[in-house]
Formats: sequence, structure tokens, C-alpha cells
Amino acid sequence: MARPLRYEAAGAVYHVMARGDGGKSVFEDDRDRYGWLDLLERVCERFGWRAHAWVLMGNHFHVLIETPEPNLVAGMKWFLGVYSQGWNRRRQRHGHVFQGRYKAVVVNGAERDGSYFKIVADYIHLNPVRAGWVGGDTAKTLRSWRWSSFPSYAGGKVPGWLETGRVLRAFQLSEDRRGGKAYGGYLEARAKDPKSAINDAALGELRRGWVLGEKGFVETVLAALGGQQLAEKKEKGSVGGEAVKAHDEAEAERIAKVSLALLGLPDEVEKLAGRGKWLEEKAVIAAVIRQRTGVGNRWIARRLAMGQESSVVRAVRRAKENATEVKRRQDLEIQLAAYYRD
Repeated sequence: MARPLRYEAAGAVYHVMARGDGGKSVFEDDRDRYGWLDLLERVCERFGWRAHAWVLMGNHFHVLIETPEPNLVAGMKWFLGVYSQGWNRRRQRHGHVFQGRYKAVVVNGAERDGSYFKIVADYIHLNPVRAGWVGGDTAKTLRSWRWSSFPSYAGGKVPGWLETGRVLRAFQLSEDRRGGKAYGGYLEARAKDPKSAINDAALGELRRGWVLGEKGFVETVLAALGGQQLAEKKEKGSVGGEAVKAHDEAEAERIAKVSLALLGLPDEVEKLAGRGKWLEEKAVIAAVIRQRTGVGNRWIARRLAMGQESSVVRAVRRAKENATEVKRRQDLEIQLAAYYRD
């Protein structure tokens, strides 16, 4: 199975999560937990990271980090590697400690709009509530779960490597104990209602996606990945998952919009629909999209209003085999190249 592409950039923000191999516990006692915290401090010092929120659960952890330098991969390799070595050494065992690759969701951390920063920080801090360990009917406060950054926010001691200011600013709170206590009160209230803790905004994207932000931010990340670089890695089988799908669909949409304009066709799907409308033009555009991206026939059929997927298959075949259609496809590719060059 192809490995997902890693996005690295100076100043990037990530929601990182790693789970124990086979679902096993990786934090069995306080020695494990203190060891992990020590390494988090050391990785922040060694790689210049800024940690904004974290939580340790039984078989996984979450951390919200910022990388002033584009070094997520190197930092995580060191962090997980050193922890795994120590964990195995204590138990006189060998083998994997964490399951597969860690997950790193790219987060829009723009200060002008702290909504995504708030979503991730709350999601991380409310993990013990979703697990049923604190809050709700347990009569235990969220702050009583000491293996997270929340107690530091809610009036406790703040270690030098933990930066609380950015989360507090996202909530438009003062960056002092007063602001921390206000944030603590807000989250304790949420912890009392498990439904509130579970129904976080963008929860689906956090759990399944690879990037969290509005459309413009996603497009910026995709552009930074680089179309040619992505294509080369796809050929080598090193890229897959949501990143590739998102890139392919974004690139297919760009080709569709420009091609429709070059051929004098309307952009709106509803205006493209209709029996017998622009069959040759649609076939040419479909063939170019299929050649340059990895989107499926269903996506093309829907975007170009071509009906069933089988219609796309026939149209692409015609555009590749019919001499006239081949010439039209070549002409379109020349026009596209000129358009992008200009």
C-alpha cells in the first residue's frame, strides 16, 4: 500500500497522533509517561519545535506542534525511535512499539482566524472525556487527568517548552493565569457534557483527513507539495491516501475549468448536461484529465455531465484511437501548456 505524502514547511502546524502496535498500551505506568514527556521536551529543544497541546492515553498520544523549520519527519523519527528503544529495553523485548506510521494532520494555524487551532486544542484536551475516564458522570474533573497539557492551562505550572499563548489568543483570552483559568472553566463545562466533548466541529476531518483548514489553505498546501514532485513519487509508489486523492481532484478541476474555457464550453455542470451536448469536446477533456491525473471515471462523468462511467470509458477510448479526436486532444494539450506558461 502506498505511503502517504508528508507535508513539511517552515512554520507548519500539525496535529500528530501515534498509536501502539496492534492497539497495545504504550503508556503502562508513570515511568513510561514521564519518559515520553522528557522526550517531548528534548525534541522541542533539539529540533526547535513548539508544543501547544498534548495528551497521553493508554495506547496512543496526541500533540499539537509547530515546526519553525521543515523538519517534522526527522523530529518524529528521533522522537518515536528513542521512545521505542527505551520502552523495549525496559521490558527486554524487541519489535515495533507504535503501529505503522504516525498520523500528522496539517492544521491552518493562521493567527487571524484561530478557529482551527481551537478545534484541535479542544479535541486533544477532551480525549479523556471521550474515553469516559473523566467528566460526564464520573464526578472527576478534566483537570484531574494530569497526563495532558490542560492542567498547565487551567492554572498549573507551565513548563518552559509548552507554549500556551497561541491557544489562548485563539480564544481571544489574555496570555496569563487569568486567561488560562477562563479557558479552563470553558473546557471543564464542556467536559461535564460528553455530547459536547464528542461532537467537536470538524471531528471527521481530524480523524480521517490529512489537512484541516478552509479551501484556500488546502490549495496552498497542495501547491506547496508540487505537482511534478508528487507525480514522480506516485510513479515510485511512495505516495497515497488522502493527500494524493485531494491533489488529483484539485488538478483535475483545474484542467477541467481551463479546458472548458479554451473550448468555449460553459463551466457549470448543469449547463453541460444534456443528451448529445459537446460529445467530442467532453471526450477530449476527459482524455486529458485521465492522462494527467488519477481521478476516477465517476469524478469525470459527474464534473463533465457525461452520464454513466461507461460513457467516459468510451469517450476516452475514442479520443485515443480516432485520428480526428487524437489531433483535437493534442491541440488542447498545446493550448493548456501555453495557458500555464503564460
